Amino acid sequence: MGSSRIEARQQWQCPQGSPKILCLIADPFKNSVKLNAFWASLGSSLGITLLIAILFSLLRPYNNLVYAPKVKNSDERHAPPTLGRGIFAWVRPIVKIREPDFVDKIGMDATIFLRFTRMCRNIFLVLSVIGCLVMIPVNRASSQKSIATGQNAFFLMTPLFVWGPALWAHVVCSYLFNICIAFFLWRNYRAVTSLRRRYFDSPEYQMSLHARSLMVTQIPANSRSDEGVEHIVEKLGASPEHSRSIIGRNTKELPKLVEEHQQLVRKLESFLAKYLKNPDNLPTSRPRFSPPKSDKAGRGEKVDAISYLRDRIRLLEDQILHVRKNLDSRNALPYGFTSLDTVADAHILASAARRKHPEGATIQLAPAPKDIIWDNLPFTKSHRRWKKVRNQLWIALLTIVWIAPNSMMALFLSNLANLAEIWPAFRIDYYANPKTWAAVEGIASPAITSLIYLILPIIFRRLSIRAGDLTKSSREKHVVHNLYAFFVFNNLFIFSCFAAIWTYVAAVIEKGKKDSLWKAIEEGKLGETVFVALCNVSPFWITWLLQRNLGAAVDLSQGWNLFAVWFARTFMNPTPRQMIEWTAPPPFDYASYYNYFLFYATVALAFATLQPLVLLVTAFYFTLDSWLKKYLLLYVFITKTESGGLFWRVVFNRLIFAAIGSNVVVGLIVYVRGANPGLMAGVMVPAPLLMLAFKWYCRKTFDDQTHYFATSVRKDVDRETVSAAARKNERLATRFGHPALTKKLITPMVHAKAENVLKDLLNDDRNRGMSVGGDHRDIQLSGMSRTNKGKGEVQNNRGFEVVPEAKLDFAYFKDRPEFSEEHGGGLYGNPSDLVSERSQTPRSHLGGGFGSPESSRPGTPTGYGPRPVPFRPGTANSANLGIHPAYRDSPPPSRGRGVEDHLRPFPTTRSDSESRLLSGAGAMPVSTPGAREESMDRGGSRESSGGYMRWHGYGNVPQEPADDGTSYDYFRQPKR
Repeated sequence: MGSSRIEARQQWQCPQGSPKILCLIADPFKNSVKLNAFWASLGSSLGITLLIAILFSLLRPYNNLVYAPKVKNSDERHAPPTLGRGIFAWVRPIVKIREPDFVDKIGMDATIFLRFTRMCRNIFLVLSVIGCLVMIPVNRASSQKSIATGQNAFFLMTPLFVWGPALWAHVVCSYLFNICIAFFLWRNYRAVTSLRRRYFDSPEYQMSLHARSLMVTQIPANSRSDEGVEHIVEKLGASPEHSRSIIGRNTKELPKLVEEHQQLVRKLESFLAKYLKNPDNLPTSRPRFSPPKSDKAGRGEKVDAISYLRDRIRLLEDQILHVRKNLDSRNALPYGFTSLDTVADAHILASAARRKHPEGATIQLAPAPKDIIWDNLPFTKSHRRWKKVRNQLWIALLTIVWIAPNSMMALFLSNLANLAEIWPAFRIDYYANPKTWAAVEGIASPAITSLIYLILPIIFRRLSIRAGDLTKSSREKHVVHNLYAFFVFNNLFIFSCFAAIWTYVAAVIEKGKKDSLWKAIEEGKLGETVFVALCNVSPFWITWLLQRNLGAAVDLSQGWNLFAVWFARTFMNPTPRQMIEWTAPPPFDYASYYNYFLFYATVALAFATLQPLVLLVTAFYFTLDSWLKKYLLLYVFITKTESGGLFWRVVFNRLIFAAIGSNVVVGLIVYVRGANPGLMAGVMVPAPLLMLAFKWYCRKTFDDQTHYFATSVRKDVDRETVSAAARKNERLATRFGHPALTKKLITPMVHAKAENVLKDLLNDDRNRGMSVGGDHRDIQLSGMSRTNKGKGEVQNNRGFEVVPEAKLDFAYFKDRPEFSEEHGGGLYGNPSDLVSERSQTPRSHLGGGFGSPESSRPGTPTGYGPRPVPFRPGTANSANLGIHPAYRDSPPPSRGRGVEDHLRPFPTTRSDSESRLLSGAGAMPVSTPGAREESMDRGGSRESSGGYMRWHGYGNVPQEPADDGTSYDYFRQPKR
């Protein structure tokens, strides 16, 4: 016993003659646990956090585009509470708003996330009281005075100098911790279940098509037809009179063509933005680049970038149209969808299908169409299993390979003095410029670490896609799983135990030279070595968690986004599309934030009895971030793909794992230092088993209610079916068809300042022998020139969308699918999955406007349609009343709206093809008063919408298939 007490006080000494690098590796974190580091971290964290909060409060009222973009863009239902212009006016709304309002304002995923942060706050507030009032006094009072005198205050809070019966306090506290964690988990599991039931009952969910639909995968070859899908579902009890089924069709290379088209359009916009940056002083030569290797015609020679990309885009549009028209309806894929009359019917069948696989098929609730990863649906079960195994092997390899870089960064990057010890050339410069290298040391380590934390989610997300995940929601849950495992293994276990493992292995090797290997292993005392190492590294985690508070404040300031946008606008050539996307609410990365919070909680629970002060620091962090994240989710971030709160089970399981890990640490403490090691360790055995039993109880009690609207026919379940008109208009084949079949192609955007130069640019293309006019099979009417009376307006800018500076705002484009899909489409009042009797109500062909059937691409959203203009004598309206609508001048553009007007629709600007075709013509006799206010759409390919010009396609190529043979529904059997 005495020798072990002496070993607890002694530090590992490097043997004489050993290489310096081995001595450093043996304890790479010894310089990170100084007492001064704690006070420095505490002061800097609190000071900088307070400074950032003050700057945010000062800047917020004048930068709503950055700090409250959802106020301007949300519809009335999803609009957050109004913000005043006072410095601290942002505090009151986030304090007053309650959880029942969250679901409508920010969605289920964000609501569950905020509940999770509050739960962590409450857990660690309670645990910190127990730890600080019980554990710290016990550890200090029970420390052996003979060896604890003069030790660091942090080490006196740990059980490093404690032996004997006093460690029963750790056993008791461990069970108290488990009870506290289980209570809060149970309480919140019950609350999440209630939220899910409310979500199921919401009109938005009840009216959505996917809520009453099933997804069938792994369909055998002999059942790959609409009737085959229906026959499979019928085996679960579905009635053919109340269901409608479709089979997936092979889209061939169409998705790749659509994706390539989008990439080339963005690349063309980039070249145009750079070339037309200063229209009055164009570069002497047009941009050139080397075509991709896939284009054999290019042969690696540099070509004119603008001309090549325009030609390539036109060719892709023709190919996309050809493929859409010539898809083989007999080429079916092994997946399909079935819609039923009620939500309850779909959920009952999905619940019954959990353990059944009729004809080998897998049946589950259909996800929202935008949530599906379509490329993964055709995979067979064996193919998907192999992809998962391969994915796990890659993740395991990445986790193991990362051990070396992680250790080297901790050894050298966080302390450049270690690098100077083994690198003589660097040592000279290091000691010659200490302040410079101190700054590098303070910036490089957190910068590189932060960059790695940004890259890791991207890597795991791509690996999850390749693993065959069927939905984006399941992919994100797997990202959380993989990130958490990676962080716990590398950043917690390896980081904390590296010195102990290295020392133990070195000692075993050294003793193995003299005695037998088994005896060397026994005398190495692995448990004692690991325990001492954990106590030694515990102060580091306190300082590390203190610095996380600074990260929470940086999130509030949106500093990184501000810097990135400023840098791109100042030093680069952003395209109009990029500038529009910058003004959109950014998506919230749930996978990354869940992983961070779970990792912080795991670290705190692992060191709860080793260093109780870590509980207090963690409680402070979650208290601060629970309020800051509430503001960010209410006013800044959006949920890109809503899962309905299905992240809860993932975080629940990992908190159970963290609690069990805490029990294992306590078991190690009492086994190494307890008065009766066998008895005390045996008392700890039931603790993790009880947590597993609690997990099983919650799964049996809540999971069915959480995942299914109904699992059996009950009288209290609403059996109201959808109307016949709604069933007719649900467009199952279109909504659950591959997006490449109906997705509208995007048009290259050009800044309005370059419109005149763009005309000359296209004329230059014509002189080069290129076709820019498009399809001339129909007669097209051009507008009259405003400057040359009686002359037609020159229209050479076909195939481009000219956007003025005043319209470079997401508010004008939020209803466009190409923008809303990436920035939370349902937030703006136009969810694409709702089904009603008016789901297919066509717009008036007299009004034209956004999304009209004549448009090959969507125009800018302009609010409601044209309204009758009241007659007022002596006004411009009365002057135009007797003039044919085609000769009338367009009304002046409306003023932009401010944040306070975010609920008002944008004023409508009618199409030029309706109102300004002859506005520049000579005078004509006054016609009979009372002429029609609206004119018929004359099929022109040019449109004015929202104050800027659009030209539909390079050759008026239809981007949305018509119903006569080009739509996805065309290839189906006759409707029943």
